[in-house]
Amino acid sequence: MIDTYRHKGLRKKLAQIVAKKGIKSAEVLAAIESIPRHLFIPDNALYKYAYEDKPFPIGAGQTISQPYTVAFQTELLALKPREKVLEIGTGSGYQTAVLLEMGAKVFSIERQKALFDRTKELLPQLGYNTKLFYGDGYKGLPTFAPFDKIIVTAGAPYIPEDLLTQLKIGGVLVIPVDEGDSQRMKKITKLASNKFETKDLSLFRFVPLLKEKGRD
Repeated sequence: MIDTYRHKGLRKKLAQIVAKKGIKSAEVLAAIESIPRHLFIPDNALYKYAYEDKPFPIGAGQTISQPYTVAFQTELLALKPREKVLEIGTGSGYQTAVLLEMGAKVFSIERQKALFDRTKELLPQLGYNTKLFYGDGYKGLPTFAPFDKIIVTAGAPYIPEDLLTQLKIGGVLVIPVDEGDSQRMKKITKLASNKFETKDLSLFRFVPLLKEKGRD
């Protein structure tokens, strides 16, 4: 687990690149600058590219998201310290680490067992302690609901009803939605038990959220 001054310098440049693309949150930029992204990429041959603003494969057909995408979704959440956040799609754990750096209390679900096992071991080694679950992201975590914020880190064909139910009134769900090659980022604010405000934002490219268990 080597993190050098060179890595730290590259992270600083990455945060500057993300800021130039429109990210304004000082807390989000500080998290990007703090987290050793290269350690979340399992292929050592890709280490030297880790601080480029690009996604990279992490196995099981999944990717570590582009840093700008991570920053964009995180900024939309408008996190406050100690808020309960449900993350759908732990993946490499990089987005999880960003949320933790910002003081959130994170509950994260991963459907791919190999990724779940790797990330459950990696995060504590880097000093990040959180609650990770192996399971179906479409179902959320009703036992731990309600959540202040929910973030989905894969392209969903639709907005899961269970996630809307598990969101606090006043809470925010950030989710990329569509079954095509790109997805529309949506920010959904829960105004009342059955009332929501939806904002359609930029297009992004995500790996698809695995199908809900029990659905063809």
